[in-house]
Amino acid sequence: MLMQKTDDSPTFNRDWNDFKVGFGNISGDYWLGNDQIHQLTKDDGYKVRVDIQAEVSTGQSAWYWAEYSTFIVGDESTNYQLLLDGYSGDAGDPLEYLNGTQFSTYDVDNDSGPDHCAVDYQGGFWHAAGCVWCGLTSAANYFYSDGLENNLQTAQMWLECK
Repeated sequence: MLMQKTDDSPTFNRDWNDFKVGFGNISGDYWLGNDQIHQLTKDDGYKVRVDIQAEVSTGQSAWYWAEYSTFIVGDESTNYQLLLDGYSGDAGDPLEYLNGTQFSTYDVDNDSGPDHCAVDYQGGFWHAAGCVWCGLTSAANYFYSDGLENNLQTAQMWLECK
């Protein structure tokens, strides 16, 4: 598992080094570590799956999934740049805006917009201009699916062999 978010606590409002080495507990909020994610994905041998539980407009809880056949994270010299492609799933391509982005934390701003997304949304992640489309690690707790904003409850990212 690459990451897991179990609730809306500010667990992911961490500095660059914490995300570099990883933190948390695999049975709770968890981040594997950007150095390890790079080592695992640098040769394009894995695809990534994202499972999201969200509260939808009816107030009910629903599960969504997204899979990307290309998921490569660069090393620290690229600010852990994300290469992402080949979406399938029913989550409405929640990470589509993140291809080519660099990782940001509250102490290292690498997002492509004028805002400091990791500070504004209290979570390190890959952020594009406009900040959070899918708040997997942010306090924003939402993701867009089919043009609707849904309240994210839990999320997990997994690597799967190709």
